[in-house]
Amino acid sequence: MNGMTKRLKTALATRGHTEALKDRSVKPRTFEFEFEEVPVIIKAFRRMVRSQDFDICELAMTTYLCSREVGKPFTAIPVFPMRAFHHGAILCNTSAGIRSPKDLEGRTVGVNRGYTVTTGLWARSVLQHEHGVDLSRITWVLSGDEHVAEYRPPSNVVTIEPGATLEEWLTSGRIPAAIGVKVDSPNVKPLIPNAAEAGFAALRQRGIYPINHTVVVRNDVLDRDPDLAVDLFNAFAEAKRAYIERLKAGRADFADPIHLRVMETIGDPMPYGVEPNRRTLEAVVQYAVEQGILARPFALETLFAPATLALMA
Repeated sequence: MNGMTKRLKTALATRGHTEALKDRSVKPRTFEFEFEEVPVIIKAFRRMVRSQDFDICELAMTTYLCSREVGKPFTAIPVFPMRAFHHGAILCNTSAGIRSPKDLEGRTVGVNRGYTVTTGLWARSVLQHEHGVDLSRITWVLSGDEHVAEYRPPSNVVTIEPGATLEEWLTSGRIPAAIGVKVDSPNVKPLIPNAAEAGFAALRQRGIYPINHTVVVRNDVLDRDPDLAVDLFNAFAEAKRAYIERLKAGRADFADPIHLRVMETIGDPMPYGVEPNRRTLEAVVQYAVEQGILARPFALETLFAPATLALMA
């Protein structure tokens, strides 16, 4: 690289499969990363959405969909640095009379932070598609606001009273359940028993491997360098390959225990590219429309940089 190599300001969480990018043992060909460490990566999401503070930024998948709907000037590459199963994200108060997920209908359920948070989308989809819950018959109470300030939630979404917390409301029984909160109380337990097994059952039966985050690039940066999207994808792919080799050899420092089980179930624990993730990506868009996060669906091909659509890793 010569002295003129461009440096691109980047926000990316350090994980096993991104470590090689962060320690620069894997380098892109056409640019250098200039990493800003954002200890709580969701704070970078807000900055990217509201002021495009980064050239390249990890971003929640639903935040990206909302951003695209209101015309934010950035585009994703089909790299998904964070995935998780969300069956265990719904906690309930054991004295609230909730015997099955259907019992949440007609009640108020908490959602950590915003309605458009990806964990909320996936958890609500579990309620609807695996347990037959009518989501429109639940009032969703939020503890925070949305990253995309222009977003307007459905009419059955409200904000918690000032000074109150979902954790207090759930523990006291004022609400019977909440998504995405952490509560250590003997009267609060996961709504769906054996949640981890339920997540893997959904993966085996439906091919749904939930995506939480993608990676976006400012459009002006992409416009200036037509090779950048492919170079960026390839750098993520190379860093991931190094991680998977360490995983297989039992030497990964940042090993995610879920990755080991996913490897046993479907092979690649972090598939990149549109095609290997088509079923999951179509589900994200479908659920976002069903839940009032998007007004209309996007075609997957319009969501990712055109040069990356055929790439897989």
